[in-house]
Amino acid sequence: MPDYLLLVDDLKHWKKDFPEHPLATVKDYLTGEVWAKRPHLHVINLCRDLSYQSLGYYASLLAEARGHRVLPTVSTLQDLTRKTLYGPVLDDLDALVNKALGQEAHGVDISRFEMVLHFGKCDSETLRPLARKLYEAFRVPLLRVEFRRNGRWRISKLRAGTLDKLSYPQEHFFLQVLDKQVRQRWQKPASAKQARYDLAILHNPEEKLPPSDAKALQAFIRAAAEQGIAAELITPKDFGHLLEYDALFIRETTALNHHTYRFARKAANEGMVVIDDPDSIRRCVNKIFLSELLTANGVATPASLILAKGELDKAEQQLGYPVVLKIPDGSFSRGMFKASNREEMERAAAELFQHSALILAQAYTYTEFDWRIGVLNGEALYACRYFMSRGHWQIINHNTGGKAKEGKWETLPVDAVPATVLATALRAAGLIGNGLYGVDLKQTATGVVVIEVNDNPSLEYGVEDKVLGKQLYQRIMGEFRRRLEQG
Repeated sequence: MPDYLLLVDDLKHWKKDFPEHPLATVKDYLTGEVWAKRPHLHVINLCRDLSYQSLGYYASLLAEARGHRVLPTVSTLQDLTRKTLYGPVLDDLDALVNKALGQEAHGVDISRFEMVLHFGKCDSETLRPLARKLYEAFRVPLLRVEFRRNGRWRISKLRAGTLDKLSYPQEHFFLQVLDKQVRQRWQKPASAKQARYDLAILHNPEEKLPPSDAKALQAFIRAAAEQGIAAELITPKDFGHLLEYDALFIRETTALNHHTYRFARKAANEGMVVIDDPDSIRRCVNKIFLSELLTANGVATPASLILAKGELDKAEQQLGYPVVLKIPDGSFSRGMFKASNREEMERAAAELFQHSALILAQAYTYTEFDWRIGVLNGEALYACRYFMSRGHWQIINHNTGGKAKEGKWETLPVDAVPATVLATALRAAGLIGNGLYGVDLKQTATGVVVIEVNDNPSLEYGVEDKVLGKQLYQRIMGEFRRRLEQG
């Protein structure tokens, strides 16, 4: 991974008994040409004065201008200058503060205390969830957090901490955390010394139906290495470390009110390469939005209606039976019901309206299989035919005693796909963006219709890669490389 550098005001401030790390004075960093010419440098700014227009402030400012990754960033320093800026974040943490301190300070007669976070870490087990949340919002090497109790506990003040204000035990803890930080995240592993970029692959080991299985994830890591990219698996708890990477690849089922969207939004806001980007997630996850977008642009879909409560008559009259009812943000065939009569439709609608003010009704279109065309940056990547689960109307049957049952599948060369299917898939994907999409289509006697566009399509080892093999993973990692080099 990229080299790292610790910035201090004076080399004497790094005590003789401290462990060795790459060090530079802030003045040398600001005026010396050697640092300006070092690409992909990670900078930890430990200056004592980080106030506006101080040398410490300018160090973070110029680090960003030079393309270096820096802690803390100027935007973080700015956020910490006034409580009016960081106050809203603290309001959101109010419940977590009281839950943690209800355990930590139980039976202790105090109304104020302070703690120091070291890269979001602390030695109190009960306060660790709070510390992690604070680090996600304010990525500062040392953060002083003041708590006050006036009826209930609240965070009263935040400010950047400095090494010279640490007690001996705090110094020891900081150095331990620092060593772990640079070893795990920022140092070059021997096997990846030629890597030019760092890629975080977000996955969730607990997910029952992940977009990519473990073998596929390892195939992505190998393909990335061939492109000069050091790829590393991260999980939802690694949000605070996201900015230590150059790019983000989401391999977890996405949703708007979900950490996957927060990861994508954070990455995009910081100028990272991200697939799939937050706009793509927003456009794909809501089936009502997607249906309107496709229809408005002349892309054929099954006959559809947006329904509010009390409008089932409209679906019955205009669509007839059978009809499919969908919750807007369902995934992997979840949140969908097929109704063959009014009673079934009312039962399904009652269930879905518990979760959404609007639902989508679509005329049921039977086909033996669904097409899935994988599209990357406007080009067809792979093609699959997913057959319906045996005895079921969907490709995945979730009503099998808690274990999802999938139908058969067939992967085909892209040039074996009917031209109308391919053209429709590319047009639908183009309305979403230039990311990685899986377009689901049905080929009927009256034409091709788009069912949905997925922003993080399934890419499983031995399935979607059946035709291309490792070339599938190389092409996706090659697209990351192309975007990274474009800057």
